Amino acid sequence: MKGKRACLVINPHAGQNVARLTELIAVLSAAGWETEIAIKEYGGHSMELAARAAKANYDLVVGYGGDGTINQVLNGVMSARGCSSMIGVIPGGTANVWAAEIGLPNDPLKAALTLLNSEARKIDIGHVEVRGLTFADTLQDNGKQQKQKNGKQAGGRMAKASSKGKQHFLLMAGLGIDAAIMGHVSKPLKYRIGPLAVGLSAAEELPRQHPFPMEIRIRGEKHEQDTVWKGKALQVIIGNTRRYANIVQMTPDAYLDDGLLDVCVITAGNALTTLEEIASLLFRRKPDNVTAQHFHGASITISVPASIDLQLDGSAVSLKDYLSKSDRKALQNEDAQQVMITYRFDAMPRAVQVAIPGAYDGTLFEQPLAASLQHKNEDTTQHDTPVEVMQHEPPELIRTLLKQGHKVTVKEVALQLGKQDRYIIAGTVPHQMTGDTTPVAVRVDESVIIFRHSGEQVAPALVQQLQEGVVIVAEGKRSKYGVIRATHVVI
Repeated sequence: MKGKRACLVINPHAGQNVARLTELIAVLSAAGWETEIAIKEYGGHSMELAARAAKANYDLVVGYGGDGTINQVLNGVMSARGCSSMIGVIPGGTANVWAAEIGLPNDPLKAALTLLNSEARKIDIGHVEVRGLTFADTLQDNGKQQKQKNGKQAGGRMAKASSKGKQHFLLMAGLGIDAAIMGHVSKPLKYRIGPLAVGLSAAEELPRQHPFPMEIRIRGEKHEQDTVWKGKALQVIIGNTRRYANIVQMTPDAYLDDGLLDVCVITAGNALTTLEEIASLLFRRKPDNVTAQHFHGASITISVPASIDLQLDGSAVSLKDYLSKSDRKALQNEDAQQVMITYRFDAMPRAVQVAIPGAYDGTLFEQPLAASLQHKNEDTTQHDTPVEVMQHEPPELIRTLLKQGHKVTVKEVALQLGKQDRYIIAGTVPHQMTGDTTPVAVRVDESVIIFRHSGEQVAPALVQQLQEGVVIVAEGKRSKYGVIRATHVVI
């Protein structure tokens, strides 16, 4: 990926992500990127920061955090209508399912180097809105409104949508147990103990969960909504991708470019099968075909009680964000279990550009990756053969370089795709006085002269074979961002 203007939207994650910023900035700057840092300060701030970056025409808006942060970046970019910013990811949260889906390393530094070697790809995303609320019939009795005792339901009325809520999802949406659990996870606890906080929430919420009535409809060929399933369920998953909880494939036939959403309904059986299905979710096993129903379509409507929670990309969302003030007030005066709410989930084909790693195998795409990307992947292995020694230099020159150059401990090396013989070496240098280490990124191109300690000059391609922990010496000017523009390197 060529040098770009990028905005890095960061979820501080109790300070852990901010601590890695220096090394990430060094790597991105070495690749010629101009990067702005935008740190989330409060709930919903990441969405605002992403929208601002997209409106400012940043080439790339990078979410540095978990799947919840990525979802906020997605919604922020989508809210900036008419903008063409690409979305990138650096994993830094409790859950990083999207990173796992596209083969992005979980380590932020390695992910940043992989991001440099990514290509833009337009993908489908999901969209959700509330289409209607169905309240119980009411009668006037002595001047007071009371529910009809026979429980007969009134016809649904269209709900006025609010623009405040998150409306798009990249991975999946969920109705039921998972949303209830995620909605009660303590964020401070999650930052301290990670996934264990989710487990504690599950232990508290599971006894309160029970099967709920639902109806699912999928748009037919003549645009009518055909009822395809009606019954009681424990969990509904609407998938744009395949992984659920990072391991299970609840929607194994999903693609990012087929214009469809895939649905998995975990049905409610007797008491024993209900417990088995809950255990299946907790232990990350795929539900069997007897207790699960699978559907897919471009437009799907699902009716459930208004008491059932909703999550998008692993983060619980509030129903009130999808309703007008009058609808919220009306719902407050009713028993939410007796009010049916109808959600509409739509696939939005090729709606957004995302950065896909050059080494990705294309599993989630029906259409093959571009030939140019495949050729670039092949280029990354073209230097696996032994590197020819070019000439031999006198020991005095090598001693001078070793004395004057920056002593860099290598952490990771990446070939910059699209740039012949240009490499970025991410590493650290010791402070001369304290011995503390500082992150740097060494930029190596075809103009850099590479020596072995013995004085043999070799081709730049040998840099790609450097292993983590090896100490090299790089001579060159070091910028305020930690970029060393090398003229000579001794390996």
